[in-house]
Amino acid sequence: MTITVTPSAEEYLAELLSNQDVKGMAVRIFITQPGTPQAETCLAYCRPDEVNEEDEIMELIQVRFYIEKNSIPYLDEAFIDFSKDRMGGQLTIKAPNAKVPKVSEDSPIDEQIRYILYTEINPGLASHGGEVKLIELVEEEEGLIAILKFGGGCQGCSAVDLTLKDGVERTLIERIPPLVGVRDVTDHTVRENAYYK
Repeated sequence: MTITVTPSAEEYLAELLSNQDVKGMAVRIFITQPGTPQAETCLAYCRPDEVNEEDEIMELIQVRFYIEKNSIPYLDEAFIDFSKDRMGGQLTIKAPNAKVPKVSEDSPIDEQIRYILYTEINPGLASHGGEVKLIELVEEEEGLIAILKFGGGCQGCSAVDLTLKDGVERTLIERIPPLVGVRDVTDHTVRENAYYK
């Protein structure tokens, strides 16, 4: 895991910590709702009595960071910067893998599927106000099946079968060899937001 903290960000955080009354105060980095579209990258004060033994420690010259264990895969390639301006300045945190962690061929199959859905398929569906997500993986006689659910403009859309077979299923089967098919469990009788009715 690589987290980059610029010298200006380290200096700014060190100054904030020095203004605290507690000796040994550090910074905690974590992500709320990691791996979801609602993921948020957060920094917080971390008093010595709040340290969790599962935390990963990142020691810089002026600041010690405690990285929450479940957030580690989502914080790879994170970047923390501080830019001074007339109002004082702005601390910026960018974590490109917060919503979906970077995956490899060794990653669990469900993570690989979520990554492809989030980075490749959902951006295309978003132009119609739609999305698709993985509900579960099931092992059947013919092999591994991904159970998917469509939402937004895809729910109730008359073109969803075409999207499912020619887009989603073909892409997932080509990219993830153990997968033999997908199944849609969306209730398509609900058509209020459907892109094509």
